[in-house]
Amino acid sequence: MRFRIRKFAHVLERSGLALAGAACGVFVGAHVGSSVSLLTTQGFLAVMMLSGAVGFYLGIDTPQLPFHPSDDDVPGTNKIDTAEFLSAVGTFLATLTAFFSVSIIILREDPHIVWTSLILLGWVIGVVMQIVAGAIARMRR
Repeated sequence: MRFRIRKFAHVLERSGLALAGAACGVFVGAHVGSSVSLLTTQGFLAVMMLSGAVGFYLGIDTPQLPFHPSDDDVPGTNKIDTAEFLSAVGTFLATLTAFFSVSIIILREDPHIVWTSLILLGWVIGVVMQIVAGAIARMRR
């Protein structure tokens, strides 16, 4: 019984993360779509939502490598957990671009197209990093 409750709680948590990612995708998509007329489509918003949901579902909450303090003394050992690093940087980039997008929408700013392009690029790179991090972490189990 306890296992099923823990499993349900974990799925519920991951679903919440996916919803947060989808919401971030909507904000970035709304800002970019309002600035670039070719991207003012429901399909673009759907892609942004889905990429955010998949990225946040897979990339946040990746299982960490076991910590071995003796590995610090061994030369040639990998001291950085690639999945953890990609997850952290990807989550930061994706949420930062969502924050900027919301701020631009709320403050009714009209930034130069270069800034909008950087927001879109930051979102794409961040979400891809999250998805790759999730894939790496799940392959090593």
